[in-house]
Amino acid sequence: MEELYPLKFRPIPRKMIWGGDNLRKKFNKDFPEDSGIGESWEISSYPGYISVVDNGHLRGNNIEELIEVYMSDLVGEEIFNRFGPEFPLLIKFIDSRDILSVQVHPDDKLAAIRHNARGKTEMWYVLEAEPGAELISGFNRKVSPRIFREKLKSNKLLDILNVEKVCAGDVFFMPAGRVHAIGKGIVLTEIQQTSDLTYRIYDWERVDAGGNSRKLHIDLAMDAIDYNCYHDYKTIVETKLNSPVLLADCKYFTTYLLDFDRSVKRDYRLIDSFVIYICTEGKFTLEWLNGKMTVNRGETLLIPAIIEDVCLSSLEGSRLLEVYVK
Repeated sequence: MEELYPLKFRPIPRKMIWGGDNLRKKFNKDFPEDSGIGESWEISSYPGYISVVDNGHLRGNNIEELIEVYMSDLVGEEIFNRFGPEFPLLIKFIDSRDILSVQVHPDDKLAAIRHNARGKTEMWYVLEAEPGAELISGFNRKVSPRIFREKLKSNKLLDILNVEKVCAGDVFFMPAGRVHAIGKGIVLTEIQQTSDLTYRIYDWERVDAGGNSRKLHIDLAMDAIDYNCYHDYKTIVETKLNSPVLLADCKYFTTYLLDFDRSVKRDYRLIDSFVIYICTEGKFTLEWLNGKMTVNRGETLLIPAIIEDVCLSSLEGSRLLEVYVK
């Protein structure tokens, strides 16, 4: 069996009615010009969108094939026992040239009952935002299902939704059940459970080139929504140069931000998990026991669980997200 090493995958482009061109222009994605690519799936084992390795001697193998062969050496023992050949996370870049629909995702329990699938808890890290950019996260006050339906029916849903101003570096944790929408002029990376279950609630009266509206799922959404109001929709982040800062910690994923301008060593002997690096700024070299590679802005890397310590060396003001499963 050939030796494991940090893996890069071919990005999977997803054309969307609200997609733009920033992933190609600014994040080194080899996508067609002005093709309306709204999402780049960086690491995925979602059916129909299985990531394929793009570097080294394992190039051309997909992620499920590798998990079946390398098992816990790739993902960690407990993770392999829980998920088998399914990779538990889906990593995306999202580019919103227009506002996305107002939507909600079901939790594990509801998704299992209705769809025999997993729910969808996610987090967003904002990479770029145009001046005045906004997004929707949750409600601005506690509401009832009755009030929600009334506002939706009277086209006044925005009255009860929480709107947040957005800047690069902002972090939003989105548990299943939270109503949300990414606004216009935002590029972000999304870390989520391996699921594509979305209940679309409102789509701004939008139609496609054929004059057709996208399907809504209001009845399904009603039982999935958390109608409470919270006061911590945006995660407060205080960066610390050359030291990891915790952004999110839940049973589905743990995410750190690492801003560094020198060499930094990372020790993963105690976590029993793969580690994902998402390079959001600059570039860096990654060294492990048996090799070395360069990682550029916009690239996502999967470090197998068997690689227990690495050294990162900044080449030009580097920033990355570090993700694993506890």
